[in-house]
Amino acid sequence: MKNIRSYNDLGKTNIGWLDSRHSFSFGQYFDPAYMGFGHLRVINNDRVLGGAGFSPHSHDNMEIISYVMEGGLAHGDSIGTKSVIPAGSIQLMSAGSGITHSEYNADPEKPVHFYQIWVKPNVRNEAPGYQEKRLDAIDALNHLVPIITPDGKDGTLRIKQDIRVFIGRFEAGKTLELPKTDTQSIWVQVTKGTAILDYNALEAGDGIAIKGEDVISITFPNPTELLVFFMDETA
Repeated sequence: MKNIRSYNDLGKTNIGWLDSRHSFSFGQYFDPAYMGFGHLRVINNDRVLGGAGFSPHSHDNMEIISYVMEGGLAHGDSIGTKSVIPAGSIQLMSAGSGITHSEYNADPEKPVHFYQIWVKPNVRNEAPGYQEKRLDAIDALNHLVPIITPDGKDGTLRIKQDIRVFIGRFEAGKTLELPKTDTQSIWVQVTKGTAILDYNALEAGDGIAIKGEDVISITFPNPTELLVFFMDETA
């Protein structure tokens, strides 16, 4: 199974200060065919106008990832974290037994662009937590590098689920081979550039769910960045 989720076909929320696209059902957008994939529950592609943002609100029992593409995202939460997450950085907030947080555009004029990704945890009601990591300095040229893992080894962020998140930045003309998916599911999110899979061009904002496939080759006609999520098949 290879299911492409094109940016142009995603659910939409546009309320002036927020322009969001939803890979899976979220808020006012509901499609029973797209309730998540594996451990992934939410992938939102958000653009927020200068000075605007999400006022304090609460979550529990969810692993929440934010990857900032452009601008800066000001984060504050009920466990005392205050941070401005710059472009090229990622945060992981474990909501656990409950956390209240806010996310605002740190710039009063320029927009901020970021992905917000929710992962269902494999434990419940643990203490909430916060982690952050810069990705722009990682050498991920023409290969995948882990950035989020269940054990948090080698400088990765630790997530409470059997999911591994990788980043890769590929030069034009390069190829990425993904392993056979007989024991795992894979989600590929194109964040920059263009990826070619089976003669289909996936542009920035597009994603693809992969399960039950042999080795898959993805080629890149121009410089491209991917986030790749590997999950066990019991998802």
